Amino acid sequence: MKAATISAYGQSPHITEEPDPKVGPDSVLIRVKAAGVNPVDWKIATGHLDPVLNVYFPLVPGWDVAGVVQKVGPAVTEFAPGDEVMAYNRQDYVQHGTYAEFAAAPVRTLARKPTSLTWEQAAGLPLAGLTAYQSLRTARVSAGDTVLVHAAAGGVGTLAVQIAVAQGARVIGTASDRNHDFLRELGAEPVAYGTGLVEGVRALAPEGVDASMDYVGGDSVAQSFELTRSPGRVVSIADASATALGGRYVFVRPDAEDLAALGELADAGKLTVHVDRVLPLAKVAEAFKLSQEGRTRGKIVLSVP
Repeated sequence: MKAATISAYGQSPHITEEPDPKVGPDSVLIRVKAAGVNPVDWKIATGHLDPVLNVYFPLVPGWDVAGVVQKVGPAVTEFAPGDEVMAYNRQDYVQHGTYAEFAAAPVRTLARKPTSLTWEQAAGLPLAGLTAYQSLRTARVSAGDTVLVHAAAGGVGTLAVQIAVAQGARVIGTASDRNHDFLRELGAEPVAYGTGLVEGVRALAPEGVDASMDYVGGDSVAQSFELTRSPGRVVSIADASATALGGRYVFVRPDAEDLAALGELADAGKLTVHVDRVLPLAKVAEAFKLSQEGRTRGKIVLSVP
């Protein structure tokens, strides 16, 4: 099969011929239609997560995938060849990712593809959607809450805004000025980044917010604690030091039930995936560069012909 690979930390991914993945007892083989690009992919490829993850080379990056089941392992009863699926395909070690024509994924990572989403949208949903879903749950967000979402126009933020709105919450989202109309379309009240952010939020919520979701790190952690009435409802996916101040840190995990719930929200018309850019697999190096620049609205996705 054709796959995007790197053979050492710091290299740009390039297309090579690799053996088709083996399918274990609890896994399925997916013919990849599209693979989502996430910042964690290039962070792994550059060695940033070496202290945390066991990485082996040659490395095929990618954890997000949407495609068609080609083969199932002998213990699999939930899926059959021909099923359209999506997955947050994170396994216990990192080597055989989703930037390829085929990917093997454990059943625990899989859900059926929402019929309302394109292949590209479905491929952009799992990691970012699960991150948003699980972080909002950690913050105990429910109907009537006022929720502050930092980096609300990004891949995780756009989904968190929609999920919180679907749960009946009021959402205040931070973003650059150019994305304010976009946030209004998603159901959020926008506030500009940078100097004046705290004052901007207080103008909308004078008594503070019920929960804060930090999806960017940096100053947003301190700002969240200043603005949130209960420190225990400040949640960060970017800065683990939030726990020292009484907040929570979330590292997303694969969860088939959570992913299925996101699919149900999509098919109910309450959640969509904004795809900023679709690139062919052959342009994987360009996709990495765009992701590293950090100015994407929504998701970058690789199309696998």
